[in-house]
Amino acid sequence: MHALGPLLRKSLINLFAAGLACAALLAPRAAGAEALLLIEADSGKVLQADNATIPWYPASVTKIMTAYVTLRAVKDGRLTLDSLLTVSPTAASQSPSKMGFRPGTQITVDNALKMMMVKSANDMAVVLAEGVGGSVDGFSAIMNDTAKKLGMTQTSYVNPNGLPAEGQITSARDLGILARAFLRDLPEYEYFVHIPAIRFGKRVTGNFNKLIGRYPGADGFKTGFICASGYNLVASATRNGRRLIAVVLGANSGTARAVKAAQLLERGFAQDNLTWLRPSLGTVDNLVPVDASPPNLRDEMCGPHRKRPASDDDDALIAANGGTSGSASATGGAAQFTFFTAGLQPPLMKASELMASAPAATEPVLVYTGPTRTGTALIAAVAADADQQAASKPRGKKSRVAKKPEATDKPADKPKDTRTVAAKPEAKQADGKSDGKTAAKPAAAKPAGPKHAAAKPEAAAKPVEKPAATGDQAPKPAKPKAATNPAATKPAPAKPANNS
Repeated sequence: MHALGPLLRKSLINLFAAGLACAALLAPRAAGAEALLLIEADSGKVLQADNATIPWYPASVTKIMTAYVTLRAVKDGRLTLDSLLTVSPTAASQSPSKMGFRPGTQITVDNALKMMMVKSANDMAVVLAEGVGGSVDGFSAIMNDTAKKLGMTQTSYVNPNGLPAEGQITSARDLGILARAFLRDLPEYEYFVHIPAIRFGKRVTGNFNKLIGRYPGADGFKTGFICASGYNLVASATRNGRRLIAVVLGANSGTARAVKAAQLLERGFAQDNLTWLRPSLGTVDNLVPVDASPPNLRDEMCGPHRKRPASDDDDALIAANGGTSGSASATGGAAQFTFFTAGLQPPLMKASELMASAPAATEPVLVYTGPTRTGTALIAAVAADADQQAASKPRGKKSRVAKKPEATDKPADKPKDTRTVAAKPEAKQADGKSDGKTAAKPAAAKPAGPKHAAAKPEAAAKPVEKPAATGDQAPKPAKPKAATNPAATKPAPAKPANNS
C-alpha cells in the first residue's frame, strides 16, 4: 500500500495537468470571461492563471509603466522628485479623468506622480512623459524599450496614459512581470502605488483601487478602464511577510474587479492541504503567450443596457444580496466567497461586503501646484489652490444657467425681429410668428381689434420693457390668443432676453 501511494499521487497529478491542458486547447477564452493571474511577488511563481496570456487593452494600468520609467529616471539622476514640469497644451487637452490644469501650470514630478496614480489623471501622465521623454512619442519609445528589457513580449505602448489607441496592448502575464519589476527595482518609491487618497485644495479623491484601505495588507497597484478593455486592476497585498500580485482584466465594474482580486489574493494566502495535487504552473515569465487579437468589450461595457456611463471611477457597490448589474457573473460567485480579515474573528466576512464597506480612515496626502514647499509655505500653496477652485465654480454655474433659456425657448432667430418692432409689440403678439413685416399691418392681421388700437399708446410708452416680453413670447405661436392682454401677461419673463 505504501508503494502505491507515490504512484497514485503522481497519476492524479498527471491526470489533473492533462485536463488543464485540454481545457486550454479547446477553449482558450470563453466569451465574456476575464483574464486572471495570481503570482508570488518574490519568486514569480504562478498560483493561478486564466486567460493570462491573451492580449488585452491595458487602459490606465499603462500608468504603472509610466511611473516605472519616470522613477527609474529619478533613480538614475536624470531628474528629481522636486523637478518642475509644465503643463503643455497637449497635456491639458487629454480626456478625463484629469486634474484639468491650464497650459503653463507648473507642477513637481512628485505631485504629478501622486495625481496620476491616485486619480488616474491622464493629463499628468502626459506631463511626466514630456518631462522625461521630451514628447509623447519619445516617451512611448522608452516605454517599449523598457518592456522589451523586462520580458514583456506581449506589450506595446502608444501613449503614457492608456487612452484608446491602435497598438496599445498588453496581457495579464506582462502586467504581472511589470508589477514584480516595480517592487524589485524601485522599493524606495513603492509608496506611490498605495496612496489611499489625495487632497488638492478642498477636493479629496480616494484611490480608485477599492482594495486600498479595505482588504487587509493591500499595498498596490493601479486600476484601468476603457470600453474596449473592461475594468482592469493590478493589485498586491502582503500577509505574514509573503506578498502576492493579482491581475484582473475585463471585469464589468470597479467593484467587481476589486472583489475578484480579493478572491484571488485570499485563495493564495489561504492554507491549502491539497496543494500537492496541483501541478506546478511555473513562473510568470515562462507562461506561453497566445497569438490572438485582444477582445473588444465595448458592447458589453458601454452598450445601451448600462444604466449609467461606465468609467474608471466606478463607485457602484455590490448590494448585500450580491447584486449590481451583472455582478453574479462578474464576481464569479464572490458573494458566496468568504475569508478572514486582519483583526476580524468568525463569522467570516463576504468579499462583496468588505468591498462595499467604507475604507479605513486616513489622512489624504496633500498635492499642489508650483514648486516643492514645506511648513507655512505648503499651507499657503494649498490655500491658494483652494481659493482658485472656489473662484472658478461660480463662473461655471453662471455659464450653464445662461444657456438654459436659449435651449428651452430657442429664440436664436427672433431677437432682431423683436427689437425692430419695439414700437408695435401688439403686431407680433397678434399672429405669434411675425417676422417684422406683418408688424406694419396690425389692422389686417386682426381686423376686430379696437382694444388693440387702444393699447398701442401704452405699449409705445414703454419701449424698453415690452420688447423683452415679445421676445419671450415670439417662439410660442401655438397660443396667439394670449396676446390680447400683453400688458398683463408679459412683464415677468423680461430677464431671459439678456441671455439671447
